[in-house]
Amino acid sequence: MLVLVVDSSTPAVAAALVEVSADGVAIRASRCTVDARAHGELLAPHVDAVLADVDARPADLTAIVAGLGPGPFTGLRVGLVTAATMSQVLDVPTYGVCSLDGLGHPAAAGEPVLAASDARRREIYWAVYDGAGRRVAGPQVAAPTVVAQRARELAVTVAVGDGAHRYADVLGLPVRDEPRYPDPLTLVHLAAPRIRAGAPSELLTPLYLRRPDAVAATGHKPVLR
Repeated sequence: MLVLVVDSSTPAVAAALVEVSADGVAIRASRCTVDARAHGELLAPHVDAVLADVDARPADLTAIVAGLGPGPFTGLRVGLVTAATMSQVLDVPTYGVCSLDGLGHPAAAGEPVLAASDARRREIYWAVYDGAGRRVAGPQVAAPTVVAQRARELAVTVAVGDGAHRYADVLGLPVRDEPRYPDPLTLVHLAAPRIRAGAPSELLTPLYLRRPDAVAATGHKPVLR
């Protein structure tokens, strides 16, 4: 089964094609560009490129997996709208996975790990995973000082992700070089049981965790007195 995975929850705009079989998952093609201001310009060409790399057509897809975030509003919705639109046009199911799982799950190696991505406004999106890669806290958004305290309470010993690199001095944890951004192969691996079972398509509900920066005005200021 040929599965498309997209994630735009971080500055890394990613698309990949993954082969899902009864025995496991294997990546066939991938594209990733780190640019926090060009999600809309980059994702569709990345999808076209990975299909071309394996001489496949959109009609060859069995399912689509999308990273649900958490992530900033503008970037995150690009991936989810792309996945939902392709799902409707191609009549294939979509499955969502928390994007932080694509950081914390592969990083788990017998010790608790903090996965963190940049949430802007001097905050980070974070979650904690046990030694087996199971999420035990989060996803949440908070200031790095608050996350550092929670990490100590949960006996975390290492951190991963771009947010952890950005605030390493505050978190006070060793930070691994990789993964820095959600791993598309891991996102499909976590969705694979649903894909193999032919589970119904899921509503891709974004994990914004807070309101967008731009909101509609709630009233009108008088111009005359």
